[in-house]
Amino acid sequence: MILDQIRAEQLQMPKAERFRLNDLLSKLELKRATYYDERKRISNKFDKYHEVKRQMMIIAQKYSMRNRFTAGYRRIQVELERLGIHLAGDTVRSLMRDMDIQVTIYNRHQNQKYSSYRGTVGHLAPNRLHQNFCATKPYQVCHTDVSQVSLHPNSDLITRTVDELIRNLPDHACPLIHSDQGWQYQLPFYTQRLANHQSMSRKGHCLDNAPVESFFHILKTELLDGLPLFEDITAFQMMVQDYIHFFNYERVSLKTKRHDSGRIPKSCHDSLIV
Repeated sequence: MILDQIRAEQLQMPKAERFRLNDLLSKLELKRATYYDERKRISNKFDKYHEVKRQMMIIAQKYSMRNRFTAGYRRIQVELERLGIHLAGDTVRSLMRDMDIQVTIYNRHQNQKYSSYRGTVGHLAPNRLHQNFCATKPYQVCHTDVSQVSLHPNSDLITRTVDELIRNLPDHACPLIHSDQGWQYQLPFYTQRLANHQSMSRKGHCLDNAPVESFFHILKTELLDGLPLFEDITAFQMMVQDYIHFFNYERVSLKTKRHDSGRIPKSCHDSLIV
């Protein structure tokens, strides 16, 4: 360290002419604790967490979106356990601070929010879900929501969504389609097509739609927050599609954890298909 070199040179000087350590630290705008921690780190060249830090950096970069870290300590802890590395949460957080890979994107307050609610403009389906999130197999319950990500959140959007769902449904699947009371979901052609398969959250009781709203929140926070305007909508669509693929096939979901190990959504989906 430069400071150590200065102090070594001063040892050759008369004691009365030497600078005090506090004066040197003040001049360099360096905290005393930071100085001694750095000296300790340099003197102790062996770092027992060297390999762990290397793996943590790989994981953090895997979850990096637009040069921003999005993986919190719990997700990194789960990924480490998948590699056979078992560390306490406090240890993971401490190492993340040392490596400066903490997540900061969730500290921002979002003011803009798209709302598709326009009151009762059509048929309101009953709430058949009633916050029962204990589906035992894929396509038993499907959630849908409209976000301002769409160029035009009109009836054509939900029509194409239903058509795509039907094309991908396995044989004998009979899902419940749950949504909020957005005006698109009250349109006659939509309610008639879904009939008894449609379910709606009641006004003021939006928890039934929490799963899909949670996904949109994650998408917008991790990928879209602070994103500059796109001149080419195709490039924007490709970015969103890439993120959805990452979300389904690579991103560990802490909500699907088994024995505290975490699961990738696609892996969980495949294990439940009979």
